[in-house]
Amino acid sequence: MSLVETFFNADVLLSALPALLRGLINTLLLGLMSIVIGIAIGLLISLVRLYAPKPFRLLAIFYIDILRATPVLVVLILIYYALPFVGLRLTSWTSAVMAFSIVMAAYSAEVFRSGIESVARGQFEAAAALGLPFIVTLYKVVLPQAIRIVIPPMTSNCVSMFKDTSLASTVALPELLKEAQDAQSLYANPSPLIGAALVYIILLWPMVRLVNMLEVRFKKEKTK
Repeated sequence: MSLVETFFNADVLLSALPALLRGLINTLLLGLMSIVIGIAIGLLISLVRLYAPKPFRLLAIFYIDILRATPVLVVLILIYYALPFVGLRLTSWTSAVMAFSIVMAAYSAEVFRSGIESVARGQFEAAAALGLPFIVTLYKVVLPQAIRIVIPPMTSNCVSMFKDTSLASTVALPELLKEAQDAQSLYANPSPLIGAALVYIILLWPMVRLVNMLEVRFKKEKTK
């Protein structure tokens, strides 16, 4: 068989297309749920890391460091395969969302911390001079500026998270890569895997370009 017939077999790709679409839907759902939950938790952890009493700050630092240093696959395996030994059995979906969310939260917390610390201290002092409570200062003054700063690195984290969803095949969750692997076995041809790779590129390439565009735009605004 030729290279095209082996890796870009049109008949196999068309036959596998329904399975790939099912996997794509699951990948999108898994990625979006993990990102939304992870960013929300990450923002909370970053605020604890910056402003909570010291014992809570140390716990937040420990959480961020450990989760950023641990491979996502290890976290996923521990949740899905180890928790049943302590009486907590979770479905593939719940395990995957939990694993990806807590890892996303760790990375998001560090990004938010960096963004908040980039806001000039004078913003806090000006808000205090106006008599604004600390919570109101965070909500209306600091966070809007910090969010603008963290958009490029946060978008990069989202791209990475969508790619990491392929690890959910480890716990038999039928995401895009799992469906492609099953189709490869069914048709004895690797074309479905190539199809899945193309779907990832089509899905994530615009986000990669968005990161570059935002970085260039913000860099120009800083130099003005």
